[in-house]
Amino acid sequence: MACVDYDMFEKILEIVKNSSKESFEQTCRKIETCINFGKNFIAALRQIAIIPEAISHDSSEEKLFSKASDMLLARAFRELGLKSIVLRERGDSDDVIAESKYFNYTLVADAKAFRLSRTAKNQKDFKVSALSSWKQENNFAVLCAPYFQYPVMTSQIYSQALANNVCLFSWEHLIFLIEHNIKEKSNINLSEIWNFSETLSKHVLVSDMKKNFLPAFNEFIAEFLRIDSKIFDESLKSQILAIIKRAEIEKTFWLDEIQRIKNYSRKQAINELIKSRKIQEKLSHIETFIESIRQ
Repeated sequence: MACVDYDMFEKILEIVKNSSKESFEQTCRKIETCINFGKNFIAALRQIAIIPEAISHDSSEEKLFSKASDMLLARAFRELGLKSIVLRERGDSDDVIAESKYFNYTLVADAKAFRLSRTAKNQKDFKVSALSSWKQENNFAVLCAPYFQYPVMTSQIYSQALANNVCLFSWEHLIFLIEHNIKEKSNINLSEIWNFSETLSKHVLVSDMKKNFLPAFNEFIAEFLRIDSKIFDESLKSQILAIIKRAEIEKTFWLDEIQRIKNYSRKQAINELIKSRKIQEKLSHIETFIESIRQ
């Protein structure tokens, strides 16, 4: 199945939405075909950092969307001139592995996406320490998360990244590099980017370990590429506009939900409230516990 006539991101959402009659693996193959052959790859990168509000939390659709983000990240590494694959099995390990064609290094990477409605994010959401442990025999570990979802001022993730040499990368960085046709070649070693946390850690005071170092990272990338840092700033502004446009779509979903709930009958409203509070599940858990101690 090819999807060369479709916008890539919209096709991914369509495949995920219609996945209920197929196995997880079958749907993943369709998504992979779409990502390998679909149009508008950069546009898909701009959108993949945001989980649609219409996708239920902890659902099979959310897992498929997450796998799609892994596949997009793997293709992005290939666009940068690396060899890259997605691991088929999800588990307590990295999801993407990339290898240099020129400089004999490998990296593990983890793709992150968040809902715009999610406000409470902590260091566990980014899994920086876990990503470091997944590195094993590989040379580098790279976290690719939405740039504007990283903590603004201070966070443990910055100290963890410095201590464990984890590169705090972003979808916005990927977009910038690919749009400027940056590829690793015999005279361009991208490992200097993946190794930034190690380089910076030698110059950061212990008291400053938790401070946001992304502005310094942005300047480093611009200097490494010999590009004016203001150009990257303009790229970020462009992404902000894309996020604002996407936010209107996500807000519309919840506004429609409000209208739908307002149209409930009394019985529907009661049933929905019972379901939302998971009362039946709580009763079941109590019964299961009692049965277990009676034996």
